[in-house]
Amino acid sequence: MIFDEIVDRRHSGSYKWDSRSDVLPLWVADMDFKTAPCIIEALHRRVEHGVFGYTLVRDEYYEALTEWFSKRHGFAIKRSDVLYVPGVVPAISAIIKALVAPGEGVIIQTPVYNCFFSSIRNNGCRIVENPLIRKNISAEEFTYIIDFEGLEKLAADSTNKMLLLCNPHNPAGRVWTKEELESVHKICRRHNVIVVSDEIHCELTMPGFRYVPYGTVDSQAIVCLSPSKAFNTAGLQIANIICSKAEWREKIDRAININEVCDVNPFGVEGLIAAYSPEGAAWLDGLRNYLYNNYIYTRELLVARLSCAVGRLEATYLPWVDISSFGMPSDEMESRLLEDAGVWVNAGTMYGVDGYIRLNIACPKSVLSDGLERVCCYLSKLK
Repeated sequence: MIFDEIVDRRHSGSYKWDSRSDVLPLWVADMDFKTAPCIIEALHRRVEHGVFGYTLVRDEYYEALTEWFSKRHGFAIKRSDVLYVPGVVPAISAIIKALVAPGEGVIIQTPVYNCFFSSIRNNGCRIVENPLIRKNISAEEFTYIIDFEGLEKLAADSTNKMLLLCNPHNPAGRVWTKEELESVHKICRRHNVIVVSDEIHCELTMPGFRYVPYGTVDSQAIVCLSPSKAFNTAGLQIANIICSKAEWREKIDRAININEVCDVNPFGVEGLIAAYSPEGAAWLDGLRNYLYNNYIYTRELLVARLSCAVGRLEATYLPWVDISSFGMPSDEMESRLLEDAGVWVNAGTMYGVDGYIRLNIACPKSVLSDGLERVCCYLSKLK
């Protein structure tokens, strides 16, 4: 199987693998698989041209983007609504700068992607937390639901101008249902709260779960998309903001230029076109199956060896693990696993909640098995 191939990423300038050469990294959210062959071939063709000047984003780019989301997800995107940027984080930062004044509030649903916090702070805005509610499925598994009553109260505060939605949610692993998204829309529309939906993990759903683009529920929502997570192309630096409201889009475009993130590189353009193709789709379907098997293996091992509850992973490749039974803060858990077990994970505090760790299972099973064995051997001694 192609996803079993071990790709040596040491000494390749990998942030994940070269930050510490003495540990096995199960932290940074990129994958250890080679990207789809059709993307590699497209990049080779572009390299052979030999000139890498300023990039004109051509018609094929918009056609690939709009056709992919229309056919695969039922999300109709107009070319005129698209703003390209080097990444989803620069996109979120520019959107906040454009539409939220310093001192005003931006609502987030914790635990949530760490860059949501920094993007809000860096624009001088207030972080307003609407914590997700944990719901236990069994002693071994849990999930999260949205606190709609809490969201209503926060949205009713006129100083809170925006909700950053994570759909699918990282690290809670939720794929929000159409009904849940409709409830979010009704609340935010009632109180004139702008919804910005980060949908970077949209392709990485598990069997039985279907991604619902927030833009199909709320036509005025601002949606951020990128092939980077699904196709392991974060280094190609390409993403898109979808915004149908002309007034907002003009302000966001201005903020993109103020932040100097208005240019993209030719490889990002070629990579997206190749990813959003039939060949890319076939590769992606194989990847999703492999990730699901890795998730089942991870969950069963951690439950059997450590009696840890694991969040139900409906999407992403980032299981959320309850380590509260060990009686130590998650920052300490991360540090001890790093220094004593030689495996790097993410502490839950990075995402605004203590008592959890986040794992990256997007690697060959042999690598995952090594990492989980180190975790289990070390932590079993603490029980």
